[in-house]
Amino acid sequence: LAYIIYTSGSTGRPKGVMIPHRAIVNHMLWMLDALNFDSNDVVLQKTPFSFDASIWEFFAPLMVGGTLVMAKPDGHRDGAYLLEAIKQYNVTTIQLVPSALRMLLETIGIESISSLKRVCCGGEALTLDLQKQHYERLDVPLFNLYGPTEATIDSTFWECDPRYLQNNLPIGRPISNAKIYILDKSLNPVPVGVPGEIHISGQGLASGYLYRPELTDDSFISNPF
Repeated sequence: LAYIIYTSGSTGRPKGVMIPHRAIVNHMLWMLDALNFDSNDVVLQKTPFSFDASIWEFFAPLMVGGTLVMAKPDGHRDGAYLLEAIKQYNVTTIQLVPSALRMLLETIGIESISSLKRVCCGGEALTLDLQKQHYERLDVPLFNLYGPTEATIDSTFWECDPRYLQNNLPIGRPISNAKIYILDKSLNPVPVGVPGEIHISGQGLASGYLYRPELTDDSFISNPF
């Protein structure tokens, strides 16, 4: 194992998700390649480390010889502070949940930012109006990232396109060494346009839940494909 991280506990009892070394290595190597990180990058670490998205904020800049900037405690809640930190440290990369991105975009002076090379969004559904607002205020690529804790931070990604005008923005395609299946209750693939449930396979899967074998068996099933 590389680490154990607890989910928010929507069932009333938080679950310790066991992430193996291969899973986080796979995610990091995919991200560094897909988003073109290099030694000139400066990442603002502002996600509380109880959330798995903080993991790549810590390691992405360090793995390429870039710069890691630590935000002040609760800095992610303050749009003016985030704006100032981005400008002060020439931050190239920031990750925000959609609600925080909206807060930052509504901060006076946001158009003056010139150092950003990429903005990553995840944790909540990204809306069409927020994508539109982003490209009106910033000439910076916006990436929509999706994935449960059980599949190591991100399982799919999509580079947003200001020309895309459908209400439901895509979550994109699988990251490296991951596969996504949309299945019905009998684990049969559903046709395009038919609702189903996302199933994820590949190198990013966790080893299960800590001391929860029954829950692990229920959630981490054999791949019929």
